Amino acid sequence: MTDLLVLGGSGRTGTHVLAQAAERGHRVRALVRDPSAVHAPAGVELIQGTPANIDDIRRAAHGTRAVISVLNNARASDNPWAKPVSPPMFMTDAARNTLTVMAEQGIRRIALASSQGVGDDWARLNPLVKAFINLSNIKAGFTDHTGVDQLVRASATDWTLARAVALTDKPATGPLRAADPGTTAPGRWINRTDLARFLLDSVDQETWIHRAPLVWNARG
Repeated sequence: MTDLLVLGGSGRTGTHVLAQAAERGHRVRALVRDPSAVHAPAGVELIQGTPANIDDIRRAAHGTRAVISVLNNARASDNPWAKPVSPPMFMTDAARNTLTVMAEQGIRRIALASSQGVGDDWARLNPLVKAFINLSNIKAGFTDHTGVDQLVRASATDWTLARAVALTDKPATGPLRAADPGTTAPGRWINRTDLARFLLDSVDQETWIHRAPLVWNARG
């Protein structure tokens, strides 16, 4: 069993990470702003705090062996033009704090939820998609994800960046697929449950280390 720290465990993907990690028998700790608002599975320890505060991460990470981050740069709604509600570089600042604490405490393994089109994958996006991102408030999230990408790649950790295509809460349309960007055409959607499963599998099986695969659900 892995002693696992989850960041973003109260979010729509994070709740699946907590549930599946508990089902696998992991000892799980989650850093959340308001533990009373989180319906965590039995066995999940909730630590009150924020990844924006490095001392909160230090407390939460103590004694753990791996980190899964499903943090997000949030907007007021899923509407692409909805106002951002997170600080501009929330995920990047949290990643910097997390990587600092991991170095201090000797934690090497981290898997993070990222996005298609981040970092070196930007060049592969359709020009119309790029224009849409740049015109909408989605751009803030892409900028923040790219900051995380750069920090993680420069770290001494055993990292995995799971670049999700468009996320959905709907049932999966087919089996989970993952591939290095540019090697195959990905599908359009990934179910949050399957993204959580991919992140946990990459930690449990020590796969996709130092890689940033695209992940999606193939058509059934």
